[in-house]
Formats: sequence, C-alpha cells, structure tokens
Amino acid sequence: MLDLAKHIVNQKSGRFEPDKLEDQYETALVDLINWKRSGKPIVPKERPRGENVVDLMEALRKSVGGARFESKGPKKGSKKPRKAAVGRKEMLMPLDGKKAAKRRPPRSRQAGSNGSRLES
Repeated sequence: MLDLAKHIVNQKSGRFEPDKLEDQYETALVDLINWKRSGKPIVPKERPRGENVVDLMEALRKSVGGARFESKGPKKGSKKPRKAAVGRKEMLMPLDGKKAAKRRPPRSRQAGSNGSRLES
C-alpha cells in the first residue's frame, strides 16, 4: 500500500510554473472593470439551468416501494381525536374563564388491595 502511495506522489509531483497557471477570477475581474469603464450596462450572466432536478423524497419513496406512501397533501380523517382516560381530569389548574377542576381526596390503600397476599 505504501508503494502505491509513493508511486502516485511521484507521478503527480513536478515543478510549479506560475506562467502556465491562468487565474480565471482575475481575468473575469479585469473584463468587468473594462466593461464598466466603457460605460456599458452590467448585466449578470445567466446561470446554467438545472434541467435534471430530481425530487429526492419521491425517488426514495419509489425505491422503498412507493405504493405504500402517498406524497402529496395530508390525508383527510387519518387522525382520530383521543379519548380522555377514565377518571382523569384534563386540567388540574384553572385557566382564564374556566372553573377549577374538583380534586378528589386520595384513596386510602388497604393491605392486599393490589392482589398480593400478606402473610402474618
């Protein structure tokens, strides 16, 4: 593995020659300055239009088995309202415009009420 790395480095190494390097940013900046000096209006260049745009979520649904998943819009009637637990009050503290919830006194626990037997 080390031999392969050394081979790649030796192939890619060389002398840096700045004359061969073309700075595209500098060239574009000089062109823009010259364009502005001549008094011509500066119009931004059009960006390349991405025509091959893929909806990643749709592609994922298709790859998983898209028939099971519906993508567009919420389903109507899919959620049913939850029923309150029996014997529980929804709110313990009063809100503006509502009456306070009545509190029940705590039940006293009796020995063996939970189904276990006490042996004496």
